[in-house]
Amino acid sequence: METSDVTRAMAAATSVAASLGLPVSGATVLHNSNKLALRLTPCDVFARVAPVGQEVAQFEVELAQRLAEVGCPVCPLEPRADPRAYTRDGFTVTLWTYYEPVTPHVSPVDCAKALELLHVGMRKVDLPSPRFTDRITEAEEIVADPDRSPDLADADRVFLGGRLASLRRAIEERGAVEQLLHGEPHPGNVLSTKDGPLFIDLETCCRGPVEFDLAHVPEAVCEHYPNIDQGLLDECRQLVLAMVAAWRWQLGDEFPNGRLFGEELLRALHDGPPWPTLDTMNKRVGGPVEVAEGQAVQDC
Repeated sequence: METSDVTRAMAAATSVAASLGLPVSGATVLHNSNKLALRLTPCDVFARVAPVGQEVAQFEVELAQRLAEVGCPVCPLEPRADPRAYTRDGFTVTLWTYYEPVTPHVSPVDCAKALELLHVGMRKVDLPSPRFTDRITEAEEIVADPDRSPDLADADRVFLGGRLASLRRAIEERGAVEQLLHGEPHPGNVLSTKDGPLFIDLETCCRGPVEFDLAHVPEAVCEHYPNIDQGLLDECRQLVLAMVAAWRWQLGDEFPNGRLFGEELLRALHDGPPWPTLDTMNKRVGGPVEVAEGQAVQDC
């Protein structure tokens, strides 16, 4: 979010909280990207704020409720507020439970168990959601449009577009069982809390094979997740690298070291297997793990 909008977004969040009778006198920025993550004090509420029209806040709220009902390890909504998206001054605000970080990191074993529990619960939830191929289409559209990715060289544009298309075909031809997924369960979207690991940022949820989710997590986590189709996981890892590469070359991308990351992703795709995980790629460029808009970003 642009610096000029941060003050207005913070004011919108505090205004919403105050209108609900929550004691609020200040806000601390926890993370700023396409959405703003705030800790409201002294009420200790986690607020997520985005410009109206640039979010799927109501979908995320409804999904969080459903997943909590079936015992999924997800960050719950703020219990002192009605479970819905609030609109104020051109921003959409959602309110969530704030957790103090309790450990330096979540172990790979605990991450794997939490992700498996999330997937089990998601199979019990019937809520209309996009398919993972919609994410591929978004990436393909960026790559295909020079106005949206003006700095991407022509040869790289052809290469990346071709790789996205071929991986879509290869994965779909496998005919793997699909279910509701988190969509981006990387370490930045896992909170370490007194209640164990909790997943946040549910707006990326989609339907697809579980290997698509696993392609976002460190190798050490995959080693503890049961019954993985390794061939499908390899294809999904390539796909995730290609999609993230497209987003890093998008005009206006604000990810730290984004252009360097985009170049490294293209290089990894050209180099071939073994396919690196996203956390490995972040370490190569000396950047952060793809951080979440939450209170305690942990590195599984």
